[in-house]
Amino acid sequence: MEVKEEQLNGHPVIAPQGDVDLGNSKDLQYHLRQSLNKKPKQLVVDLGGVPYMDSSGVATLVEAMQVSRRSGVSLVLCAMTPRVKSIFEIARLDKVFRIVDSRDQITNA
Repeated sequence: MEVKEEQLNGHPVIAPQGDVDLGNSKDLQYHLRQSLNKKPKQLVVDLGGVPYMDSSGVATLVEAMQVSRRSGVSLVLCAMTPRVKSIFEIARLDKVFRIVDSRDQITNA
C-alpha cells in the first residue's frame, strides 16, 4: 500500500492506494495522525484506491474519527469502492462517518 498526501480546496487529503490490512494499517495511521496533529478544519480520506480493507483498517479510521472529533476537525471519507463501502454499511459505520461518493461532493468545512 502507498499513501498519497494531496490537497483539496486547501485541506489535506490522505489517499491510500492498495489493500489496507494488518500488515500496513500502521502506515495509514501514521499519515492520518500527522495530518490531524496539524488541526486542519477538514481532513479528507479518499478511499477510491482501496479495493480491500480489513478490521485493522476500519479500526484505524475509527481512531482517526475519534481524534478528529476531539480536535474539532471535520473528517470526510470519499470515493469508497463497493467492497469497502459494504464493510462500513454492515458495521453501521456509514451512520457514524461522513461519507460522500466523490471529492466533487466535498465542500469547505
